[in-house]
Amino acid sequence: MAEKMLDVKGLSISFGGLKAVNDFDISIEKEQLYGLIGPNGAGKTTVFNLLTGVYKPTAGKIILDGEDITGKSIIEINKDGVARTFQNIRLFKELTVIENVKVGLHNHHHYSVVEGILHVGKYKKMENEMTEKAMELLKVFDLDKEAQYKASNLPYGKQRKLEIARALATDPKLLLLDEPAAGMNPNETAELMDTIRFVRDKFHMTILLIEHDMKLVSGICEKLTVLNFGQVLAQGGTAEVLNNPQVITAYLGQ
Repeated sequence: MAEKMLDVKGLSISFGGLKAVNDFDISIEKEQLYGLIGPNGAGKTTVFNLLTGVYKPTAGKIILDGEDITGKSIIEINKDGVARTFQNIRLFKELTVIENVKVGLHNHHHYSVVEGILHVGKYKKMENEMTEKAMELLKVFDLDKEAQYKASNLPYGKQRKLEIARALATDPKLLLLDEPAAGMNPNETAELMDTIRFVRDKFHMTILLIEHDMKLVSGICEKLTVLNFGQVLAQGGTAEVLNNPQVITAYLGQ
C-alpha cells in the first residue's frame, strides 16, 4: 500500500458566518501528481491557504507525512516541508535570478546577524554553499545562464520556472502549485507540463496543483478532487472525474 504524504480530514473554515470550505477531505500518496479543480470561487485557494498556515482552520486535521501540522504558522509549515507558488508570480523582481533561489535556501543555512554584516565566521562558508546549491537548481531548470539577470528581465515562462526553483530550494516534501499555467500560451503550457513531470521524477516530489487549464490537468494529474461552493463534489482518477456529469454541470452551469 502506498504511503500518504498528505491526509486531510474534515477541514473547514468560516468567514463571518459563511463557510468558505466545509468538511474538506483529501488523501495524496507520496510522489503523486494530484489536481484540485473547480469553478471560480469554489474555495481552491482557500484550501491552499489552510494547508500553508495563512488561515487557521475552524475544524479538521492536516497530516503531512505522518505529522499533524494543523494550525501551525506559515514558517513552521514551510520548515516541515510544504512549499507553494502563486497564481500571480511573486518573485523578488529587483533581485537577480540566483538571489531569488538563495532566499529559499536560507531555511537551512544560518549565520548570525553580526556574521552577516561583517562577513566573518560562518558567513563566507554558508554563502558559498548556498551559491553552489542555487546554481545546481538553476541548471536543472536551464536558468543557470541567466543567474545574474534581474528576475524581472526573464520572459514569463522562465519566471514561472524560477518561482518553482525557489520553492524547491526550501527542500519541501509537498509542492503546491497555484494555477501554474495562468497567463501562458499553449507552447509555454506544454513546456510547463514537462517541467512539472520532471520535478516530480527528479526530486521524488509530491505535487498538488490548482489549475483551470483542463488540457494540463488531464495531461499530468493522476487523481483529482473537485471543489464546488467549498465542498468536495467528486474525487478519483482524472478521466473518471472529468467525465462525471455533476462535474460537467458545475463547470458549464447547466
